[in-house]
Amino acid sequence: MLPPRDPDERLKARGADTRPDGRFEALARERQDDGWDIPEDDHLLRTQITMERPRSIITRNTSPDVPFDRSINPYRGCEHGCIYCYARPSHAYLGLSPGLDFETCITAKEGAADLLERELGRPSYKPAPIALGTNTDPYQPAEAKLAIMPGILRVLRDWNHPATLITRGQTVLRDLDLWAELAARDMATVGVSITTLDPALARAMEPRAPTPATRLRMIRDLSRAGVPVRVMVAPVIPVLTEPEIEAILTAAREAGATTASMIPVRLPHEVAPLFRDWLERHRPGMAAHVMNRIQAMRGGRDNDPRFGHRFRGEGVEAQLAMQRFRLARKRLGYREGQPALDCSRFGRPPRAGDQMSLF
Repeated sequence: MLPPRDPDERLKARGADTRPDGRFEALARERQDDGWDIPEDDHLLRTQITMERPRSIITRNTSPDVPFDRSINPYRGCEHGCIYCYARPSHAYLGLSPGLDFETCITAKEGAADLLERELGRPSYKPAPIALGTNTDPYQPAEAKLAIMPGILRVLRDWNHPATLITRGQTVLRDLDLWAELAARDMATVGVSITTLDPALARAMEPRAPTPATRLRMIRDLSRAGVPVRVMVAPVIPVLTEPEIEAILTAAREAGATTASMIPVRLPHEVAPLFRDWLERHRPGMAAHVMNRIQAMRGGRDNDPRFGHRFRGEGVEAQLAMQRFRLARKRLGYREGQPALDCSRFGRPPRAGDQMSLF
């Protein structure tokens, strides 16, 4: 059961409706009437940005499910507020709720570019593509003001270090020249996530993310600048967005995407009750149907965390969706696999005063 909504908070364009405790909390909070007949003043819930100085910026992983071993996430939490976001449970590590706190209590990593340069300069460092935005979106609304990403991209450019990006944030177009410069050296690809082409559904599920039309424009502008773009049909939600697989692939191909991927929705830890609550609030007539279809792809559960299964699902439901995706991808002329990125030119950039030979 989720806790009741705070009646004194007004929510505007938020995915979650309440603040369930994280799974590591030893105590539960419960709202109690103090007995005084004094009305409380309601207030609009606003996003709070907290700056932190981390000791390192590159995160390592050994997951067999992903094609990278290192990543950078400039932010904790994400104001886009996507109700299905698999990263919501990570806020529990901070003692914050994966519900409203995840989308309103954002932490930004100050000095990320300096940390990155220091880590790339270590004698033991061996280059391999760095994945940007694997947990939360580096181009979420806060980035428009804080501008952490340009510094990171300049360091990558100067060191000739390849990078990949996953985003749905239109601020990526602000850095189009930097992404184009990396792509011209075969050192960059960008993945743009499109869940639905229905603006009303997108507004409800992803309340502060750009509209589907804006994301198609992002694909168009990136591809025209020479940046290889992958459309990510993700997450695919049975009943809600699954019927749009072919339409999304068609629209993205026309916009210039050259590769495509698909991931069925997954609901780890606190995401499952939050998503169920969202269904009851926004799609009550199909809530049971959606969850039954999700469980059919997850072995009868809301989520299957096993390696090799969490990004693919299982059973007839998952197989049919993937078959449709593959047939449409082939028919539309998408390339198989992702472009290989060049690590061979990685090295410390020359500094002012360095003497360089012309021969």
